[in-house]
Amino acid sequence: MPPIEDHPLRYQLANELHARPFPALRAPCRAVYLAIKKAQDAASRDRAQDVAHLKALLDRYGTQHPQPGATHFSAAIGPHVLKWEQHTEFVTYTVFLNGLGERPFDPADFDVFPEDWLASAPGVRVTSAMIRVCERPQDPAETNALANDWLVADSMAVSRVLDDALVVAGDFRIDQGGHLRFAVFPTAGTGERRVGRVVQRLCEIETYKALSMLGFTRVRAIAARMTEIDEELTRLMTDMTHGEAPEEETLQALLRVSSELETLAAQTAFRLSATGAYEALVSQRIAVLREERFEGRQTFREFMARRFEPAMRTVKSTEKRLEAMSARAMRAGDLLRTRVEVKRSAQNQELLESMDRRADLQLRLQHTVEGLSVVAISYYAVSLVGYLLYPVAGAVGISKGLLTALTVLPVALAVWLGIRRIRKSVAKDGPGH
Repeated sequence: MPPIEDHPLRYQLANELHARPFPALRAPCRAVYLAIKKAQDAASRDRAQDVAHLKALLDRYGTQHPQPGATHFSAAIGPHVLKWEQHTEFVTYTVFLNGLGERPFDPADFDVFPEDWLASAPGVRVTSAMIRVCERPQDPAETNALANDWLVADSMAVSRVLDDALVVAGDFRIDQGGHLRFAVFPTAGTGERRVGRVVQRLCEIETYKALSMLGFTRVRAIAARMTEIDEELTRLMTDMTHGEAPEEETLQALLRVSSELETLAAQTAFRLSATGAYEALVSQRIAVLREERFEGRQTFREFMARRFEPAMRTVKSTEKRLEAMSARAMRAGDLLRTRVEVKRSAQNQELLESMDRRADLQLRLQHTVEGLSVVAISYYAVSLVGYLLYPVAGAVGISKGLLTALTVLPVALAVWLGIRRIRKSVAKDGPGH
């Protein structure tokens, strides 16, 4: 095959599918998990701070740094293995420890993260968890008893997963050490990659659940204000219907309401869309576990249906309500603007009709004035002509009265024609010409 130039991103895109391999875990072992997120504007944070924080941890253990631009990294830190991942809003640290330790879910396991290093984190803890991986007992009752000893029974979810290759359990409660607890019981002979995949899925379920709940707290915070805006919008629309307030005032109030609704939508858009994405990831991660009921216990899917999904429905309903209120405010504003424009058009029509009446009146008055002007000017013109012709009247034997009478009509006609000619000349030179 002749050489052909590759797309500049071909290898990068192909390798992206294999960028975050699952860990290989062999029971018995345990893991500690930490997710860190900047409190505000996490998506636009300086991600160099995430890498700097990772390097500070690696320096504690004398471990090599990741390559520049890396968004995931795995390396040994002392006798343990660290897996680091950088995501859109958060970073995660997972440390895998061999063996089960002296006691189940020992808070001392988190000492792999030094206290001063935790205090300098470029963000806050979203969630943290401890996972205990031990071989599955032959007797299901014994597995059930271990789960009851380690977890809170009334909220615990237990399932057979991946065709009964493993049993997983968790109660999604924060213990006294500040961590959640999960137990994984693989059947003898279960592959290490499969065990690692299940542990990874549990960490992802918890993380995406926690991030989804941020959207729930956000909509709960704006719920009261949305109710107030809804009531104000209803009142304004009632005023529009019954005409109890001037249209201009109502329109200004509607514009204020629309502006506030658009501001709320802009402030919550990212959080609500992210919540929808995280919710979908939670459902997808649970689905790939292929759960089956274990000893009559509720499954992870059933737990989420009871506790998690109602919160997500609240987020979705609030998002739809906000969109509906914005649309209603815009429609009301458009309707009121149309009403104001129609009213203004009617007022303008009345004004034009009034101007037409005044113009007609002025024209009539002008004609009247012109007539009076002709009479007045003719009077003075006749007098002047009379004075001019009096000597001629004596010479031809005509009395002054008769001479004056004879000059009235020609002089008046001349004056009238002169005034008319002047008016036409003015009209010809006016703005329209």
